[in-house]
Amino acid sequence: MALRRKKWVRWIVSWLPHRLTIGVRSLLRLQHLVVSKVRYRWHRSLQLRVVGTTLVISAAVIAVLGFFLTEQIAEGLVLNAESSARTQMLAGLNTARGQAGLTTQPVNPQAAWEFMTNLGGALEPSSSGSSRYYLAVGLNAGLARKPGYLQWSATVGSPAASLPQALLNDVQAEQSAAADGKPESLLYYAPTTLTLDSGQSKAAIVVGAPLGDWYQLYYFFPLDSEQQTLQLVQTTLVGAGIALVVLLAAIASLVTRWVVLPVRHAARAAQRVAAGRLEERMAVGGKDDLGSLASSFNDMAASLQEKLQELEELSKAQRQFVSDVSHELRTPMTTIRMAAEILFESRGEFDAASARSAELLQSQIERFETLLTDLLEMSRHDANVATLDVELADVSDMVRRSADDAQQLAERRGCRIEFRLPAQACMAEVDRRRVERIMRNLLVNAVEHGEGRDVVVTVGADRDTVAIAVRDHGVGLAPGEEQLVFERFWRADPSRARTVGGTGLGLAISLEDARLHGGWLQAWGERGRGSVFRLTVPREAGQPLAGSPLPLGPDEAEIVTSAVTVMETDLTGGGRA
Repeated sequence: MALRRKKWVRWIVSWLPHRLTIGVRSLLRLQHLVVSKVRYRWHRSLQLRVVGTTLVISAAVIAVLGFFLTEQIAEGLVLNAESSARTQMLAGLNTARGQAGLTTQPVNPQAAWEFMTNLGGALEPSSSGSSRYYLAVGLNAGLARKPGYLQWSATVGSPAASLPQALLNDVQAEQSAAADGKPESLLYYAPTTLTLDSGQSKAAIVVGAPLGDWYQLYYFFPLDSEQQTLQLVQTTLVGAGIALVVLLAAIASLVTRWVVLPVRHAARAAQRVAAGRLEERMAVGGKDDLGSLASSFNDMAASLQEKLQELEELSKAQRQFVSDVSHELRTPMTTIRMAAEILFESRGEFDAASARSAELLQSQIERFETLLTDLLEMSRHDANVATLDVELADVSDMVRRSADDAQQLAERRGCRIEFRLPAQACMAEVDRRRVERIMRNLLVNAVEHGEGRDVVVTVGADRDTVAIAVRDHGVGLAPGEEQLVFERFWRADPSRARTVGGTGLGLAISLEDARLHGGWLQAWGERGRGSVFRLTVPREAGQPLAGSPLPLGPDEAEIVTSAVTVMETDLTGGGRA
């Protein structure tokens, strides 16, 4: 992909034929698909990673060992060939030094040629011999430059082409030293390419030595058998290396499979347990570590199943108890309420203390009835029997109608409720009763905790969702309390008195009602800056939410106003200074 983004690559592709471009792109897509599948498989399979790593490492190790073994074997074969060549060369020198005319300078080219021919015939290997070599008998540099003298008599096609110049120089230098009175003591070796009469070339070792003052003797030893031996060794090492790598990969795959399969079974069993199939168990195949893993997993699953059953039974008992108590208390509460209403209506006939007691009794009975109603509603949510009565309604209209109770409280607190509603209707499929109950709870809480400041209600909508935000400027929320406010009977300040006699279940029921719609009920707050509660529901019932059209927090206009106020305060303070 990085290569395709380069300008020069795109320029080259633009000049290619259209069909060729399509073919190249198809190949690139195929390559990308194959690489993606291999990468996905590599990251997903522990067995593949282990086998692949073992394969690469073992292949590298075997390749390095094979290289060193081949080098050692080749060096040994060369040393063995040099030893055989030295033995053969010494035997040839002994035979040559017994020939007549060796120490006499040839008087003419014919005498020199006859001596070299006779010596070559005497040293030529017999057909029945086990060793195979070639000979070359030559003149020293002084005689070879004289006219009429032939420099070489050899059984090899072209001695001049087969003899390295460095070897010739070394032998000539040794012969010159012997002529000056120094004894002949050295044999000279060199690798070479032997050229035969048929034009065929072979790798060989050539051994040279001076022969008296006028002649030189060279033996050529082809390395055919050594090359065949080395090739056989290389073939054997390659075959054995491939077999060993495959064997190691198979062993690694087998061993990894023994370990990975129980882990896979454990993972699948854990997934099934997490999905609710608590009766899932693993097969225990032994007493080793994997068997211990299976036993521990089964014990954990059994313990988890037992605990969940206990919790489920306890939860059922609690829900049943709350429901039964709520229902059973309604009958005596009706009687008590009727008696309290009679006392409340007759409070004018009582003295001041009795009249006040009748008023308190009436208010507390109303609060107790509200608490019973909320407890019954929570029991329905806990039992998952709460249902929606969905209808297409205008959310803005529901917001205004649900604000009646909060308006009366706001008038007593000396504040007002400001509505920021869109010009067009915000239609959504909702349960009117539940949404209005959510709004009543949010508005009453905002007025109660707003410290006498105005409350702002904003309605926003987009194509898929409708949101309602209730903003107060009261005490706000401490960090971490954004989730605690929705817990049952939670209060930010336990010492703070409730001015409207709330039950402590309003926000918890509101959260359950929002979830029943498939929506969100979220809170934001800061100490001293107030709080925001935002309800977001889908326009169509059952559709998932992707976002909210209203921000969770102060709107941008409020942030800008606060920043300007702070700036003006700083400038004023600076002027006074």
